[in-house]
Amino acid sequence: MKLTLDPGAAALLDALHTAGYAAYAVGGCVRDSLLGRTAHDWDLCTSALPQQVMELFGAKQCIPTGLQHGTVTIKYGGQLYETTTFRTEGSYTDGRHPDEVQFVPDVREDLARRDFTINAMAYNEAEGLVDPFGGQADLQNGLLRAVGEPQQRFTEDALRILRLYRFAARFGFALDAATARAARQLAPHLDCISAERIQEELAKLLAAPQPGAYLEPAVLAVVLPELTPESLTAAKPVVDACPAGEENLPVRWAALLGALGEADTRRVLKRLRCSNACIEETAVLVRETAEQGVCGSFLLGHEFELRHPTDASCLEQHSHPAGRCPNSNSLFPPQAAVVAVAGHSIARPTACGSRVPPQRTVLGETPAHAGEVAIRQLLGRYGLCTVERLCALCAALHPQAAPACALAAQRARQLEADGVCCRVSQLAVNGRDLMAAGIPAGPALRRVLEALLDGVIRAEYPNEKPVLLAAAQKISAS
Repeated sequence: MKLTLDPGAAALLDALHTAGYAAYAVGGCVRDSLLGRTAHDWDLCTSALPQQVMELFGAKQCIPTGLQHGTVTIKYGGQLYETTTFRTEGSYTDGRHPDEVQFVPDVREDLARRDFTINAMAYNEAEGLVDPFGGQADLQNGLLRAVGEPQQRFTEDALRILRLYRFAARFGFALDAATARAARQLAPHLDCISAERIQEELAKLLAAPQPGAYLEPAVLAVVLPELTPESLTAAKPVVDACPAGEENLPVRWAALLGALGEADTRRVLKRLRCSNACIEETAVLVRETAEQGVCGSFLLGHEFELRHPTDASCLEQHSHPAGRCPNSNSLFPPQAAVVAVAGHSIARPTACGSRVPPQRTVLGETPAHAGEVAIRQLLGRYGLCTVERLCALCAALHPQAAPACALAAQRARQLEADGVCCRVSQLAVNGRDLMAAGIPAGPALRRVLEALLDGVIRAEYPNEKPVLLAAAQKISAS
């Protein structure tokens, strides 16, 4: 077995070997290389003691990251390489960190302390792969298994329970039965883990391609006690239907926590020490897809059939004047409001038992089109990124409306690219223009600007300075 080492890691290993020390690349970089993935962090382990590592590479090149645990970070070629002395660990009184470590000469003793077999492999070019616990076979079989006795691994460090589900979700691996059983049994021990570390692991789990199957109820009951088992079950397919990746975390958080409502979602994310930006974005998505949000009106004007997800008896009730099925928490577009978007043929909602007569409208011919207005208002309020995320969440919540959501996102991108007026700052007039026209400064001036923007969005008048100044005088006088 021959792996391609990172050039910097290879150079450091050569230097350690030349100095007479054993040294290996270890952990995630070996795992990812065996999977054919790009390894971003190259960690090294060595028989050299921390002081010997610092003497070999020099104080300017070394950062004493954690000398008490044997770790020195070496700067080389613009990269950082965490280098740790082979060690065994004592007891874990706090359920998170070893009380003491003992340096040892054999890499196999070091690998025995690690969490999962797929992370307990080491490699150098002279010896090849060092794999005493069958990590390579587990990678080939798509299995996540603890090193040694699972109960001991999770008792030592409860954070490994969350790491188990995070790694499994990342790679789509099955869980070894004994490892999964121990994780469920010891899940209550997660109460000793800091909120920051829990949030970090949950975020990585939610960013995985299909995390729903790995949102273990026994674990979520401890780290997210606000979420009922019923809400978790309902949220799993919605989470999976949302786009993956770290950049889409607010969408996944909103899909998971949406049943809590905006206020409780904010409280949960604040407790988990999420960033303010993540909290605000997630709260917006939850609010705008809740009962009083835009999830239904946002889809107005798009072609899709109304289908209630759980209760066929509700189908005929979707013609309710408010556009809401009384037995559902979801919003649906009222029958009379369904028209065309950007020239697309009209939707024909069959769930109501009758069809809307075919029509065709083109934006510009029907300037007050509800879907167009909603998209422009949302763009002005939140920006394109949030609107795209809102479309993605709406599509996950209402799969039957996914094509409509895609059209809405496409239209939002086009409006943004064309510089169509959606914000006060894009109006052909500003506050100075209005004050020069005799409208006094203060809250009234802002109200006039907002009324002008609303009129432009609804195409009641064009975004032209003379027209807007005349309209402003009428608005101010009313």
